Amino acid sequence: MASTTAPAAGVPERANSFGRLFGVIFSPKATFQSIVSSPTWLLPVVIGCVLFLGTVWLFGHRGGWPSYVEKQVATNSRFQQIPKDQQRQVLATQIKAAPIAACVEGVIFPFAGALLFAAIFLGVFKGLLGAQFGFKTSLGIVAYAWIPNLISGILGIVVLAIKDPSTVDLQNVVASNASIFVSPDSARWLTGLLGSIDVFSFWCMILLAMGYSATAPKKLSTAKAFAWIFSAWLIFVLAKVGLLAAFAS
Repeated sequence: MASTTAPAAGVPERANSFGRLFGVIFSPKATFQSIVSSPTWLLPVVIGCVLFLGTVWLFGHRGGWPSYVEKQVATNSRFQQIPKDQQRQVLATQIKAAPIAACVEGVIFPFAGALLFAAIFLGVFKGLLGAQFGFKTSLGIVAYAWIPNLISGILGIVVLAIKDPSTVDLQNVVASNASIFVSPDSARWLTGLLGSIDVFSFWCMILLAMGYSATAPKKLSTAKAFAWIFSAWLIFVLAKVGLLAAFAS
């Protein structure tokens, strides 16, 4: 029979989902022990969707999409080769489509991402390392380890409310990653590489390591869990950079 991890002393067996939002920040070890004991996951994912959609709405409300689309196509050689009247038509179509596509992403990506990463890390920590926990536990760990991304989303909305959206990089609204050190017209692979080196991403990885360590604290230290998570992140980044370099236009 699969063993379960007992909750730490002083940690309620069924903690309130809302309380866990703050517990992950101020008392992550005890909070993840509680999640392992009684997994929940929906609330942070729903909040992530709301923040994503709020960012899209505010960006559009302040007139940011035209400048965003223009910047995206400015370095596209195929776009530059078509006649000027067709360029205007393409721009108009993309400006209309961009917020719709972003809203669809805002609904699908948080749920799909949580499910995907929960499955990957379940395979790593249970399948390869022998920790005993279920998919719902893995999903709860992933969902609450992404709380730093919610903080980034809140800060991003504040930035968009204050600054001219045409001056904001929608891929790095709060300037938390290393892409701020290169110009917008730099090679896409370089921007993608530096964009992956993000303060909030590393914070999430640390929380993920603490969460999965809580599933088997005697055999899986936080440092060991972080090494596996960092390796997975590194593979993902190298694959992304490789694709950007291969399909650069």
